[in-house]
Amino acid sequence: MAKRDYYEVLSVTRTSTEVEITKAYRKLAMQHHPDRNAGDAEAEVRFKEVTEAYEILRDPQKRGVYDRHGHAGLAGMNGGGSGAGGLHDLFDDLLGSFFGGGGGRRNRGGPRPGRDIQAVLDIDLVEAATGVKKTQTVPREELCRDCGGGGARPGTKPAACRRCGGQGVVVLNQGFLSVQQTCRACDGKGQVITDPCGPCRGRGRVEARRTLEVEIPAGVDTGNRIRYAGEGDAGDPGAPRGDLEFVIRVREHKFFHRDGHNLLCAWPVSFARAALGGPVEITTLTGQKVVHDLPRGTQTDEVIRLAGHGMPNPRGGRKGDLLVQVVVQTPTQLTAEQEQLFRRLAELENTPVPGPKKGLFGKLKDMIAGEDPAGERGA
Repeated sequence: MAKRDYYEVLSVTRTSTEVEITKAYRKLAMQHHPDRNAGDAEAEVRFKEVTEAYEILRDPQKRGVYDRHGHAGLAGMNGGGSGAGGLHDLFDDLLGSFFGGGGGRRNRGGPRPGRDIQAVLDIDLVEAATGVKKTQTVPREELCRDCGGGGARPGTKPAACRRCGGQGVVVLNQGFLSVQQTCRACDGKGQVITDPCGPCRGRGRVEARRTLEVEIPAGVDTGNRIRYAGEGDAGDPGAPRGDLEFVIRVREHKFFHRDGHNLLCAWPVSFARAALGGPVEITTLTGQKVVHDLPRGTQTDEVIRLAGHGMPNPRGGRKGDLLVQVVVQTPTQLTAEQEQLFRRLAELENTPVPGPKKGLFGKLKDMIAGEDPAGERGA
């Protein structure tokens, strides 16, 4: 049986954040866990399916490969599914988060890495088409210089947590079941700050701002992500930083509209050019002038396709096309010569044409002369 789409399995979208994906996984894992569905083979299969999907989508590298190449792209990464150990590790993390811990058992007994942070980066459609470099400043946490990230006032040391005896975990006995959970008193660290550092108030971290130059490739679209490893929040002393992820948001253009890799626009064409045909100069999104030979008798709403003048593909391959909707313009201000030509055209087409409209003084003159101005009423 073919594997289902991982995003469909977790009931999330391709633009969902890691937090949203984790939340969806927790709900489904608790619902289908074999311990809660004894003897239900279908629930066990479902649990393995949602855990496999979560294992891929929570990992930025695997998620990127999956987004580009689907299940086939994961075959060579040993990432197409979780073994038994992977299932237990993931669910152990899940239980740890529910029972008050900041992470699963893999974080216990060692320094915790920094959190990943996410920021929205706004660009316009032209920048999305050409690629651009943006200087962005984001808030993040740094280790406190005064205490080195320990949280204790310089010259003092943390004390062992009395509740867990310095172990970082406590065991709760509920009948025949024993549940080990992260100690809430020390947040799993095994130590508590009795004399906190002044600048960071015992947190070990302070707010700071980081400025980066973000290189955005041509062809990106809303929801695309650019990740910088090690640019997130600081972790515990000795632990790595989290990552920084920029989520792209492309502003709408007032004239051009995007449809995948194609661009759409409406383009005015004169009445004479539409009837006679001939060259029409069209300006693309990036300002390039393209001459297209319009066929005779072109009608409003007909579409011209300019191949290769759409959006680039950030993963390579051919560019999209520019689809131009023709709008035939009827002239509203005619010179005397133009009006004479149009009248001659109407005669050739045997189309009745009203005479020129008379102004107020012209109508008064006809009335004084005794002429019936009925033909001009309402003009």
